[in-house]
Amino acid sequence: MSSYEIAEALIAIQGVGFKPRDPITFKSGIKSPVYCDNRKFPFHPEQWAKVIHGFEQLVEEKQIPLDVVGGIEAAGIPHSAAFGFSAKKPSIFIRKEAKGHGAKKRVEGGDVSGKQVVLIEDLVTTGSSSLSAVEALRAEGAIVNDCLAIISYNFPEAIENFAQAGVRLHALTTFEAVLQIAIERATLDEAGAAIVRDWLREPHGWAKRRGLE
Repeated sequence: MSSYEIAEALIAIQGVGFKPRDPITFKSGIKSPVYCDNRKFPFHPEQWAKVIHGFEQLVEEKQIPLDVVGGIEAAGIPHSAAFGFSAKKPSIFIRKEAKGHGAKKRVEGGDVSGKQVVLIEDLVTTGSSSLSAVEALRAEGAIVNDCLAIISYNFPEAIENFAQAGVRLHALTTFEAVLQIAIERATLDEAGAAIVRDWLREPHGWAKRRGLE
């Protein structure tokens, strides 16, 4: 499954929105001219199947060891569960934080000690939530060297964070591929794409450069 095909699937389900002249604000406070909602995939099984097959191909092509599939609460769980089922591998999920009652665990579903766990993310921004899950898995004795994502903003800080944690990040598609298809489908014009590319290069200072702060 090519990067172009996954990008096409995202556009087809309206999983990417462009607001180059009316940006949204992320939870982190970063203003953005683009947003991605991979939670729409399960509502579109034809396109979702491309994502799951894409994960399978990545694991095969890159020869990634896989004993258990792990999904991050909450958006990563549907994709990890579907991938685990398709690959005939056990799947677990990782809470963002431990429950305040019961077993108070972050890793739910089964014993991961000594097992190669491949982490599944829907979207990677800075990588903080992904790497927090990696820490939780490693604390349970899991071996975690690879994270698969549908798409990543490919921020420099995310690249650095994953490298420092010793985790390889593999994304099925890129925002550049998404932009190309959006332009082809007239979902976005060239001027809007230039604004998005400017943001992708340096998101933290983008709003100030554009006079939006």
